[in-house]
Amino acid sequence: MTFTDVEWKAARARLMGEPRRLIFWSALTAVVIVSIFIPNLLPWADEYPKSWVVPFRGLAADFMYWLVKRLDFGWFTFLEATRAFAWLLAWPFDLANWILWEGFEVSKQKTVPGIPWFALVGCVTIMGYAVAGWRLALLTGGCFLYLAVFGYWNSAMMTFSMILLAVPIACILGLLVGSVAYRHRYVEAAITPVLDFMQTVPVFAYLVPVIMLFSFGPVPALIVMVIYATPPMVRATILGFKLVSPEIVEFGRMAGCSPRQLTWKVMIPSARPTLMVGVNQVIMLSLNAVIIASVIGAGGLGFDVFMSLKQLKIGQGLEAGVAIVLLAIAMDRITRGFLTKPPPSHEVTKANFVRRHPYLVAAIALITGSLILANLVPTVSEFPKSWTVTTGRFWDDLIMWITVNLYDYLYAVRSFLLVNILLPVKRFLLEVPWITLVLIIGALGWRLGGWRVATLVSGLVLLIATTGFWDKAVNTVYLMSISVLIAMIMGVPLGIWAGHSERAHRVLEVINDTLQTLPSFVYLMPVVMLFQVGDVSGMFAVIAYAIAPVIRYTDHGLRHVPRDLIEAARTAGCTKRQLFWKVEFPLAFPEILLGINQTVMLAISMLVITALVGTTDLGQEVFIGLSNADPGRAIVAGICVAFIAITADRLIQGWARKRKAQLGIS
Repeated sequence: MTFTDVEWKAARARLMGEPRRLIFWSALTAVVIVSIFIPNLLPWADEYPKSWVVPFRGLAADFMYWLVKRLDFGWFTFLEATRAFAWLLAWPFDLANWILWEGFEVSKQKTVPGIPWFALVGCVTIMGYAVAGWRLALLTGGCFLYLAVFGYWNSAMMTFSMILLAVPIACILGLLVGSVAYRHRYVEAAITPVLDFMQTVPVFAYLVPVIMLFSFGPVPALIVMVIYATPPMVRATILGFKLVSPEIVEFGRMAGCSPRQLTWKVMIPSARPTLMVGVNQVIMLSLNAVIIASVIGAGGLGFDVFMSLKQLKIGQGLEAGVAIVLLAIAMDRITRGFLTKPPPSHEVTKANFVRRHPYLVAAIALITGSLILANLVPTVSEFPKSWTVTTGRFWDDLIMWITVNLYDYLYAVRSFLLVNILLPVKRFLLEVPWITLVLIIGALGWRLGGWRVATLVSGLVLLIATTGFWDKAVNTVYLMSISVLIAMIMGVPLGIWAGHSERAHRVLEVINDTLQTLPSFVYLMPVVMLFQVGDVSGMFAVIAYAIAPVIRYTDHGLRHVPRDLIEAARTAGCTKRQLFWKVEFPLAFPEILLGINQTVMLAISMLVITALVGTTDLGQEVFIGLSNADPGRAIVAGICVAFIAITADRLIQGWARKRKAQLGIS
């Protein structure tokens, strides 16, 4: 009997894995047993001593006040420099507002109107037709027409102005940093944890230092958007450049390209698909950030949603949220159209300007004609208020009817979840000694990713304990864990259904797009009306906001199982059940883990916002710091949220890599 190399490697891996598995379970069992006696043997290991708390809050606050009050460069202070930067950034923002909807005030008697609403709707329709045909034209035109018909045109244009300014800035910054990181691997190694940190710190944590440095208003919100949306572009640039064929790069060098020419003439065109994905992510994150930044005076659609939440106007908030969804869908589909659009033919590139760019010429002609008409008849520049419609009253009445007529059932559901699930899990985690959780997390990290991951995750958990926010962090973890578990129980079967049914795939794709683009504030209003304030409302809001990725990735993983393996399993006589459990699900499992990872990230970001509906976790600390102008409290609480997110990410990624290695997937 002989063995092949693959069989020898598999046998060796099993033999090497047995001692590692035995050590892991032995250590974990010992930790659990010791934790039972820790309160009597080591009182300091049961509850983290207050004398050991490091005053990070005070240090962060002192640093921010030093920047604002004392840092002086001689000719100007640091605060003057930041305010001057905000003043400069306000000029293009105001210009975009003037062009899109406010108009130019020539004198007290004369105002040159901005681009009329119908011209912008027409231009977006033309753009949709140019990149993907009449279906996209109808979709994008309909999305922008909704903004006018439902009375959100001016708010949408203010948000659109911020997007038009924030997206190019974030894309350029991401492209520059990503290209430098690609050329110098030590730069990539240095900025990777920074990018992880920037993407996991909640947006609200950025607001306090931004307010102190740049004051209130749309421009500080614009800066928050750029900070929050830049990391995906950096990652997309690095990945896109790595995917460029070495032969193409070598050909560019042989042709005599300088480093700058090689980047702009060879690398960027070759990496265009991946870069466009990064641009798409920048747009989505910018729209997400502008909603949250409405609390510091961003205005626009985010302010409409925020005010609806404060006044509990469900219908009005839902309409404004749908407006943001449609704006996001229109921009998403247009960027995807540019991604899939084939390059122009040789005959087109040799034609004159009008033949090369007929849609651009048509859009310019439409804008020019509409501006002339608006100067002659100023009333046409704005959508008539008598034509606007609203469904707000219907949704308010529907929620009120449900609340009144189904109150007993809703109260029973809320009480059952609170008494039988949420509170027992919360009490259990709070009673577990902090040192036990640190050791268990370290053991999981060692089992899934080796000693480096173990050192990282246990160190991050230990740092959370040193901040003094241990109980708040445990509250965050408990609510996140339950919400993610329920999202998995619901989402994985839906993803399996979508992976095997084309009709379900199309329906769930629309639902997922809506769930992922609907502003997070919108989820809070109905859950508060139905389940009152507290952890139950927060849990339902988190589930609704975070369930989409696990559905999408499960569907994607099942659809990308190699067809030859499926056919081989069928030929071997597998039943449908065997085919799924023995072939499809194991091969799609790493992809499902990535979906769970994204669900965890969304759940953590939503938990910060659920502090508005009464959850007592780290999000509450961020809000207290924001409302009391306490930068240290908000920053440190935000950093703790980032530590939890990075810990979960590293553990799940380690599990996914381990599973891929077992399956032989690269």
